[in-house]
Amino acid sequence: MLGAPTRMPGRTFAIGDIHGDLDQLKTLLDRVGQVDKHDKLVFLGDYVDRGPKSRQTIDFIRYELPKTGAEIVCLRGNHEDAWLRVIDEGWDGFVLPPGNGCLACLRSFTGGTIPDLNDQPRTELEWEQLLTGSFFPPDVVAWMRSLPLWHEDDDAIYVHAGLPKVGGEFVHPSKVDNPAIMLWTRTMEFFKEYRGKTAIVGHTVTSLLPPDLSCFSPENPENLWAGEQVIAIDTGCGKGGFLTAIELPELFVWESRDPMRHRKKKKAPVIFAG
Repeated sequence: MLGAPTRMPGRTFAIGDIHGDLDQLKTLLDRVGQVDKHDKLVFLGDYVDRGPKSRQTIDFIRYELPKTGAEIVCLRGNHEDAWLRVIDEGWDGFVLPPGNGCLACLRSFTGGTIPDLNDQPRTELEWEQLLTGSFFPPDVVAWMRSLPLWHEDDDAIYVHAGLPKVGGEFVHPSKVDNPAIMLWTRTMEFFKEYRGKTAIVGHTVTSLLPPDLSCFSPENPENLWAGEQVIAIDTGCGKGGFLTAIELPELFVWESRDPMRHRKKKKAPVIFAG
């Protein structure tokens, strides 16, 4: 595609898991260009942990993006869900594994130094804050509790992780008995067998999905994954990857990584198989 992309009214941008990497979010939005009251941004959750700027990411989404006039839809991810469990009842099994990046989240709020992956809390206060989530301001906790678990419009169903199969069929989010499963599920049958309204999800890093079933650059499993009716857009932001968005209804792909370095255009169409 030559020249600047034609700007279409009524665009929706579904944006994958950010995980505290605000710089990549800003890069992605710079490439998308100006959004306004005709546009919508749907965030699929997991704003925190791993990356160095969890607090700043939340503040940017809550306070800066609404100034554009665009509709902002923020879904709950499993990391927000996990922190609420930590706050309500404790969950050492979530906050202690270094790979979850919880110490990085804590220090983004307290002002401590950015930790390396295997760093441990340095003081008794840090240990207490990490194990209880007490470092989160009350308004941020209230915001996390308010986040919806799914969103739907004419183009797609948006959910953090996926949809469960009940009685041999995948159910609509409104009919899921245990809504938390939509934040945590990671079953391959959803990606392989779901044939309902197009579902856009994050949560499962695309490199873990079967590349032969993707109609979008199957030769590179790190890219967005597009199956029959599922589009997965967690491309590892905050843990060594990059941030991806898909623009609807045109089904254009936007990325935060250097497009020239990876021999990709800033904007490339998804062509669905079937």
